Amino acid sequence: MRTDDATAARDLDRLADEAFHALLAWSPLYASQIGYPEYAGDLPDVSVAGEQRRRSELLSFQKRAEAIDPRHLDPERRITRQVLLRTTSDALVGLDTAAVEYTVTPLPSMGSAATLIVSLPKLTLRTAADAAGYLERLAKVPAWLAEARRRLDAGRSAGRQPVARLVTAATEQVASYLSTEISEDPLVQINPQTNEVPSDWRDRVAQVVRDDVRPALSAYHDYLVQDVLPSARPDTAPGLAALDDGVELYQRLAATHTTTDHSVEELHRLGLELVERLIEEMRARGAAVLGVNDFADIISRLRTDESLRFTSAADMLDGAKSALARAEEASPRWLGIVPRIGCEVLEQSIYEAESGNLGYYQWPSVDGTRPGRFWLNTHQPETRPRFELQALTFHESVPGHHTQLALLWELPELCDYRRHARATAFTEGWALYTERLADEMGLYTSDLYRLGMVSFDFWRACRLVVDTGMHAFGWSRDRAVRFMEEHSALTRKNIENEVDRYIARPGQALGYMVGRLEIQRLREQAAAGLGSDFVLADFHRTLLSHGNLPLSVLADVVTEWTRHVQRA
Repeated sequence: MRTDDATAARDLDRLADEAFHALLAWSPLYASQIGYPEYAGDLPDVSVAGEQRRRSELLSFQKRAEAIDPRHLDPERRITRQVLLRTTSDALVGLDTAAVEYTVTPLPSMGSAATLIVSLPKLTLRTAADAAGYLERLAKVPAWLAEARRRLDAGRSAGRQPVARLVTAATEQVASYLSTEISEDPLVQINPQTNEVPSDWRDRVAQVVRDDVRPALSAYHDYLVQDVLPSARPDTAPGLAALDDGVELYQRLAATHTTTDHSVEELHRLGLELVERLIEEMRARGAAVLGVNDFADIISRLRTDESLRFTSAADMLDGAKSALARAEEASPRWLGIVPRIGCEVLEQSIYEAESGNLGYYQWPSVDGTRPGRFWLNTHQPETRPRFELQALTFHESVPGHHTQLALLWELPELCDYRRHARATAFTEGWALYTERLADEMGLYTSDLYRLGMVSFDFWRACRLVVDTGMHAFGWSRDRAVRFMEEHSALTRKNIENEVDRYIARPGQALGYMVGRLEIQRLREQAAAGLGSDFVLADFHRTLLSHGNLPLSVLADVVTEWTRHVQRA
């Protein structure tokens, strides 16, 4: 290796390592979930000073990455440099949103109280140090919630109010939590995976929860009701469009979540066009399965026919586990590469299920002691359609999120920063792509479940319309709900939960369909270029072997793979 090449490689490796550890420090709960013990006693820093420090670090990382000449890097390091530049830029946009100053929600990814009630009980306490760190975290809750209140106060002073409906949902979540007996408290019930903890450890946990955590959450609840709710935004103004410079900020968020330069107008129009195309497919499939071809009649039947609903949570869990098992058996032949670590299906807790989405995936721990987890919402199973479950399972577990994300731990050529970099459009685009791929793989057990697959496509196409509608064009919440009711088979409750999620996380929902369409485009382009030399499993292996990539970088990777096959 030449001197210039060695220097560039060394500088980039050092930069990527520093950026990775900064990422863990900024997200200490995530660090603990995946198995890094250094941050076991920390909570996320939501202070203005903390954000300023993070901004300074991001700008430094960005400047140092720009200074490294990519001509002196090997192909994988060139990708790392591109990922660093894109992710630092996107993180700076995230800081510019100052979302903590106007976001109150029961979603643990964004809500302060929900982070404590939902996320902390899911931590894995592997060692005595983890258990001690858990006590430290609990003791920090009062100060942490006080800082969250200060940020909300600053937002309201600047004219940035949260949405009333989500504030109310958050207060109900806290009230439900506080109504449980201390012995049933999920923060107390957490079980260390080690016997090397003091004999009085759980008593100390119960004490700090009773004396510190619960009073702090009670005060936070009262603050939301008395101070925040009276001036919160109504359903008629749920989006960023209601805030000063909100539309401009939303365009930047759309770019970060899609990793494209599509305008919000283009994304809105794309959603409308997709909905129209899917209507024709739904009519054809509805005629074959249900004996009706009128779109409104098909949607009504899927939404109201009680014979298409579940009867128990156990039935839902069994269905998801069965679909997962079929997918695990078939995936090696279709994907070319699969993770060694497994995935399990678990029920969402009552504290998140009422306002939660249909399901979500939790990464496995780095050391392999905890598998990937598909958290399924089994709340009120009689309201949950059967036909959605298989597509949901394939998306969240195998061949979707679990396959792609768990592999990150097992790819030796990836540096730690690449393993943990976020790219919504690729991660969610891959998972959405696999819902259709699962049909090619023969994983759906009937045409009814294929109707569910198409219904889920409607759901993601509708996201493009309603997310941009609320945040860029000033749609009311009711208009967004009504559009999804008219163009998807989701139940009213699921639609409302979804729309509230889009309100809480502007732009995130755009990445799904944009990413899926780009993956499909790249597949078709590669197949056309390679002809008989195109092997689908090899294409999938190429997609899955480089971590979470911005779509522009992904396109370069696929192009280079295609050229390599052509030269071989």
